[in-house]
Amino acid sequence: MAISGDALYTRPMGVLTFSINVTLDGCIDHQEGIADDETHAFFTRLMDEADAMLWGRTTYEMMESYWPAVARGDVEAPQALREWAIKLDAKPKHVVSSTRDDFPWTNSHHLTGDRRTAVQELKNAAPGGVLLGSAMLAAELDRLGLIDEYMFLVHPRIAGHGPTLYQSGLASTRRLELISAEPLRCGAVAMRYRRAS
Repeated sequence: MAISGDALYTRPMGVLTFSINVTLDGCIDHQEGIADDETHAFFTRLMDEADAMLWGRTTYEMMESYWPAVARGDVEAPQALREWAIKLDAKPKHVVSSTRDDFPWTNSHHLTGDRRTAVQELKNAAPGGVLLGSAMLAAELDRLGLIDEYMFLVHPRIAGHGPTLYQSGLASTRRLELISAEPLRCGAVAMRYRRAS
């Protein structure tokens, strides 16, 4: 049962949402989260709601190394994962990188120029919102005041190691307002926050 329901919340247009798996001790290693049908459905719904994805180069390359092959059917995968891969293939993917400028994966775009201006323009062009899934990039964009909402899937695990959320630091404490908290059957809790005004 949700503590506060998303059904009662109307999200503004052009919102940049940072979403990531995180353990109770703040670890964001993608291998530490629970990967099951329910958590998969959670992230599929988030992707479906957004107009575009925003990643740093490292996240892009991790995704690029696996999901396009799943979408093409070159890799054995359950049907649900293949359907997700096909959706991801079709979704516009914007990548921030200062070391790479060639992004051949379908619907991938290099975000160039002044970071604040480029990301704000992307937000303005995406009324359904932009889903940010890169921790290092999130820290940079948070310092620029560009992240509007946070969707953390908090897993019932203590990893005891890093990398950790925002380990590169912020200039000051970020105050957030809870929008919703929805427990999943696996024990993870989907926590949606917005920046406090």
